[in-house]
Amino acid sequence: MAVQTVATSSDSTVDLGPASALSCRECGHRVPLGPVFACEECFGPLEISYDFSAYDTEELRRRIEAGPASIWRYAPLLPVPADVAGKPNLNPGWTKLVKADNLARELGVTGGLYVKDDSGNPTHSFKDRVVAQALEAARAFGFTTLSCSSTGNLAGAVGAAAARAGFRSCVFIPHDLEQGKVVMAAVYGGELVGIEGNYDDVNRFCSELIGDPAGEGWGFVNVNLRPYYAEGSKTLAYEICEQLGWRLPDQIVIPIASGSQLTKIDKGLQELIKLGLVEDKPYKIFGAQAEGCSPVSTAFKAGHDVVRPQKPDTIAKSLAIGNPADGPYVLDVARRTGGAVEDVTDPEIVDAIRLLARTEGIFAETAGGVTVGVTRKLLKEGLLDPAKTTVVLNTGDGLKTLDAVAGTGLTATIRPTLDSFREAGLA
Repeated sequence: MAVQTVATSSDSTVDLGPASALSCRECGHRVPLGPVFACEECFGPLEISYDFSAYDTEELRRRIEAGPASIWRYAPLLPVPADVAGKPNLNPGWTKLVKADNLARELGVTGGLYVKDDSGNPTHSFKDRVVAQALEAARAFGFTTLSCSSTGNLAGAVGAAAARAGFRSCVFIPHDLEQGKVVMAAVYGGELVGIEGNYDDVNRFCSELIGDPAGEGWGFVNVNLRPYYAEGSKTLAYEICEQLGWRLPDQIVIPIASGSQLTKIDKGLQELIKLGLVEDKPYKIFGAQAEGCSPVSTAFKAGHDVVRPQKPDTIAKSLAIGNPADGPYVLDVARRTGGAVEDVTDPEIVDAIRLLARTEGIFAETAGGVTVGVTRKLLKEGLLDPAKTTVVLNTGDGLKTLDAVAGTGLTATIRPTLDSFREAGLA
């Protein structure tokens, strides 16, 4: 396979593995690899195209299985150099796929229920995957500052990845984020800037900064590096299928913020099918939102192809993107696969967080509560088949969103005597 290279600011070249070009999702226009994210012909979003033609299926499978216990075991399928695992990065991924038998009994699932628990990543969310990809692109294109607009988890992931790799970081967040996420983003020593407004305001500001001389040399992981960044979500699909014994799940429930995670998981599943690494069979993808920020769910239920922006009002702040960039593509995936997009209320989110913790010992952040809550709702509505193999994503750690379960505490306070213990009804 010919290695694709791109020119950097110093006129040297870098290895981007099997990545061959950027192509527009709307019109198909192709451009060379570079730090661009919008099509010059139609302003549609750009994404990575690959040349996998030289791969032998069994050889590729052996290579993956012999690889490191991180996302870099899939380096042959990502826009990264072959020696990426040896570079200074956080090596995220290869998180647990938990067979959730207790939760399955609670929900009435008989076909096998699994939780893909990405709270085990270095900064305790799936964002470490996408940032690791963006970091390699930043290296390739000669950027010196790593930045992002964030609802919290991404800010921490960028700060940690930049610290490890020796980059400067400066990230932008809504000013009213959960304190736990603020601390986790700030502790890595980079610059953390609060913007008055919601995430959509933050994102607009970052888009303006890219075009200003003040933003020269800055790699915004979810803006000018977005095509590379987004590819990190594919590794969730790869891991799930490998951990299931190289087979597709029948059903998968995924939280929606921008919607990119869901669409890239679908892309990853399609790549595995085309490469012959899994058997081609039908699968359904379901999207999960909080009722207080449910533009994609609203559009799906109304049968619309256009997603109308909403002003977020939910405790699930990591999903509080009122104008999701990949919203229309989420609708396409859900409809093509026979899935759906559903939402749950804030009280249902809290109840689902407690349910997952009580049944499986997994303390999810609010996004995980959304996904478990929507899974329960889809089962009640008959949209999820309880007899099918189902995977539910938990994308972050509940320690980041403690306010959501405030009031959870002591069962009782007793004197240090057996009589007091018995009086409290604990015997």
